[in-house]
Amino acid sequence: MNRINRWKQFGIFALLGILLSWMISCSPNSTPSGSATAGAAEVEFWTMQLEAQFKDYFDQLIAQFEKENPGVKVRWVDVPWADMQSKILTAVSANTAPDVVNLNPDFAAQLAGRNAWLALDDRIGETDKAQYLPNIWKASTLDDKSFGLPWYLSTSITIYNQELLQQAGISQPPTTYEELAQVAKQVKDKTGKYAFFVTVVPEDSAEVLQSMVQMGVTLLDDQGKAAFNTPEGKAAFQYWTDLYQQGLLPKEVLTQGHRRAIDLYQAGETALLTTGPQFLKTIATNAPAIAQASSVAPQITGKTNKKNVAVMNLVIPRNTDQPDAALKFALFVTNNENQLSFAKAANVLPSTIAALEDAYFTQVGADAPALDQARSISAKQMQDAEVLLPSIKDIKELQKIVYDNLQAAMLGEKTVDQAVADAAAEWDER
Repeated sequence: MNRINRWKQFGIFALLGILLSWMISCSPNSTPSGSATAGAAEVEFWTMQLEAQFKDYFDQLIAQFEKENPGVKVRWVDVPWADMQSKILTAVSANTAPDVVNLNPDFAAQLAGRNAWLALDDRIGETDKAQYLPNIWKASTLDDKSFGLPWYLSTSITIYNQELLQQAGISQPPTTYEELAQVAKQVKDKTGKYAFFVTVVPEDSAEVLQSMVQMGVTLLDDQGKAAFNTPEGKAAFQYWTDLYQQGLLPKEVLTQGHRRAIDLYQAGETALLTTGPQFLKTIATNAPAIAQASSVAPQITGKTNKKNVAVMNLVIPRNTDQPDAALKFALFVTNNENQLSFAKAANVLPSTIAALEDAYFTQVGADAPALDQARSISAKQMQDAEVLLPSIKDIKELQKIVYDNLQAAMLGEKTVDQAVADAAAEWDER
């Protein structure tokens, strides 16, 4: 599921954004494509690149829903992940949107700011709402208003090469960024290799930006202004700058993305890899010897003990002519039973409390294969997990500003204090 790391790599087409704002504000009562046919309510359901692997699952899911709700028909449309953003922008602006859409909160929040989605707080009872993990529910809110239902989750873990750590005289993988810096030096001194790779390419992974939050940095204040020009923000910039300038990070962290982290780990050139559990299968296929030496541990974090999670959700366009049927179907897709079933099929995590407490996640033996161990570790992390980045429409712009200035500090073009101050000023003045 490479797309989970790429979900955050999006851009908004300015013209479509303007069109969308205008159409939503001026045409609240027009009719979308999900209209009733032959006396039955039709719910049009869009997913993001799931049909190839999970057609049988969704066929059965929809058939069960239609059996329990004989007055409703569901039309399923699967959209390639690369096309979803442009397609849903066009559909919503043209009032031809589906009735239920699979998105991720980062992108959905951009449209929530334009009032594109059905408001859910007055439509969902506390009993239904209480089934979801509270921190995950917050991911689909904007200005304390709920615009989506949580669906499936993915969280990073640490995959580590036991043999390479042993060569460096390290018995346990690091659990904090403070320990990571010590391990990085020891691995480099003892083996000549790097402990890990983390990208600071502005358009790629947000891992470094997330690490700042884990270290105790507040990125933005309540008014959306920069809040990271603080001792904590400077310390986070200093942390990554020191690692780079001390030669403890590969030079290409400035130019290559997260894919390079996987390649280096598979080649035995790094000891640690922060990624999703699903990449264990990739490593086993591409580098069996490395997979044999690999074990798993929790996600590395900072003093906050926060863990990051990637969320997929379901949203309902505000102009749907089937709000009740659409909401009933979205709640059905994301209920405990169906989330657990999909989590098992797709090797992801559910966002409901009861499903996450199933024995499939909790009863994994110490001698179980690494993939099973990873599943258990991921599930346990959900108690501390949350979407660490602010729910704002310009989050990638914030990442670019921070990463550009962090790179300048790494390269010695700016002091850390100047880099932090410039990043904050640039964000506030944009």
